[in-house]
Amino acid sequence: QVQLVESGGGLVQPGGSLRLSCVASGFTLEHYVIAWFRQAPGKEREGISCISFIDGKTGYADSVKGRFTISRDNAKNTVYLQMNSLKPEDTADYFCARVIWGYGCSPTRKDYDYWGQGTQVTVSS
Repeated sequence: QVQLVESGGGLVQPGGSLRLSCVASGFTLEHYVIAWFRQAPGKEREGISCISFIDGKTGYADSVKGRFTISRDNAKNTVYLQMNSLKPEDTADYFCARVIWGYGCSPTRKDYDYWGQGTQVTVSS
C-alpha cells in the first residue's frame, strides 16, 4: 500500500538548520509530484515546497524561498527538505504528500491524495 514516512524533525535554535526526509513506498515515484506542507497550531495547512519526479521541477512558497531546498534521491525513494536559517515562525508539524495522478506541483491541499503522519519542528531559543 502507499506509504509516506517523514523523519528529521526536532528542536532547533533560531538560525539553525534541519533536514527532513520523506520515504515513499507502494508506488512508482517517477510518475508523481511530492510536496511538503506544514501546519502551525491554529493555522491552515500550508504548501511550502514540491518536486516533480517526472521532470525535476521544484517550487517554493514565498515564506521559505531562499532558505529551504527540496531534493530527491530516486534510488532511495526519498524526498528531502533542507531547512536553513530557521525562524520561530517555521515552528509547525511538517507533512509530505503525494499529488493526485496527473497533477503537477500545487500548493493546494485537496490536490494530494496520500499523506505522511508528520514530523514536528520547533524553532526556539
